[in-house]
Amino acid sequence: MPSPGKCFVYPVYNPSNQQLIAEVPDMGEEDVVMAVREAYSTQKGWAGLTAKERSGVLRRWFNLITQNTDDLAKIVSLECGKPLAEATLEIKYGASFVEWFAEEAKRVYGDIVPTSAKDRRLLVIKQPVGVAALITPWNFPSAMVTRKAAPALAAGCTTVIKPSEETPFSTLALAELAQQAGVPPGVLNVVTCSRQSVAKVGESLSKSQLVSKLSFTGSTHVGKILMAQGADSMKRLSLELGGNAPFIVFNSADIPLAAKHAVFTKYRNAGQTCICTNRLLVQSGVHDQFVEEMVKAVGALKQGDPFTEGVNLGPLINEPAAKKVEQHVADAVKKGGHLIVGGKRNSTLGGTFFEPSIVTGITTEMMMSQQEIFGPVAGIIKFQEEEEAIALANSTRYGLASYVFSRDIGQVWRTSEGLEFGMVGVNEGGISTEMTPFGGVKESGFGREGSRYGMDEYQYIKYICMGNIK
Repeated sequence: MPSPGKCFVYPVYNPSNQQLIAEVPDMGEEDVVMAVREAYSTQKGWAGLTAKERSGVLRRWFNLITQNTDDLAKIVSLECGKPLAEATLEIKYGASFVEWFAEEAKRVYGDIVPTSAKDRRLLVIKQPVGVAALITPWNFPSAMVTRKAAPALAAGCTTVIKPSEETPFSTLALAELAQQAGVPPGVLNVVTCSRQSVAKVGESLSKSQLVSKLSFTGSTHVGKILMAQGADSMKRLSLELGGNAPFIVFNSADIPLAAKHAVFTKYRNAGQTCICTNRLLVQSGVHDQFVEEMVKAVGALKQGDPFTEGVNLGPLINEPAAKKVEQHVADAVKKGGHLIVGGKRNSTLGGTFFEPSIVTGITTEMMMSQQEIFGPVAGIIKFQEEEEAIALANSTRYGLASYVFSRDIGQVWRTSEGLEFGMVGVNEGGISTEMTPFGGVKESGFGREGSRYGMDEYQYIKYICMGNIK
């Protein structure tokens, strides 16, 4: 809740039709201070529960999310523009992290270390870091909350969640279900704010001496700002930042399969995911065949209102996003790219609906080779040799996800090991699950979410030396 006496609100709009959904509190620095203090005051009590007790609360939260999947998916579609079927998958994906960390809560093990002194015993234990600030993005407004909050709560941390100003309702709904599941007051807090307030709110979280951990998913630019702001308090960070994912198709690849997965990784959520294919690198021997397969697959996509049955491509999140995609296409065509499909806004749907597009003849000088497109535009680069593909893939300051399609096992190993990325999908575009570590290298950030490594981000290691034991 906002601080007493404060009643500022801001509007949230449906990106599909620009209609007002509702207004939410526009909180500020005072509200952050209140939320952080509340989280700090309740942390010891939450951590004092047994692992099994925390696990039980998370299990109940998982059950409630699962029971309310349809309603939660509708909220995602309404505020994010994601097609309803895809939004439903997001809810299930997000719930999987709550289930996983409900189980992992009971598996936080320490070590007994051998000693050279007979009267000593050396132990290593893991303890929660304290209050965790979680800043989540708009493109996965539900799953990014659970992927961060579930391991934090499982580890014994309390949380302050700052959702994107574009998509606050998914977070608020999840917080309500967490309360129903038995998460005590003050353990999971939510601070909503407008675009005008977001910089101050983020700064308050990153500079707070009571916040021990900050996890952020968003742009590299903002990640660097938060990192600098948290330096004075030596804030522990997890940063999942920008990507520039290469999708490499070798001559030995199963081309229909590669095209199918390329369409999935490129056009999911209208190209607005951090692990979306950003550069399609196709070997010369199969280039034309691959382009033909892509054109057929893209032609089968149905764009429209997210609540219409059969729609699998929604709008871009807002007007600046649409303008950015237009700039990328114009830049590519100006510099010699060939527009094969699409290339403009959907004239029938209007607004921020951008046609699924394909551009060939992409070069490294073009914007879409160097920057995240974050839209439904596939840029295809032709290459000759394996070494060239790896060099092209690595010629970016980002290193989040990458994809390789080949039936040559030696080539698969050489390429997978040579790629400077935190994740590699081999003959597979759907790489993210709750059981595996999600994260990047270089300017795509550091830290891992999901898997058994995910809770390490919210714990510190304590060494205990017991001496003079007779």
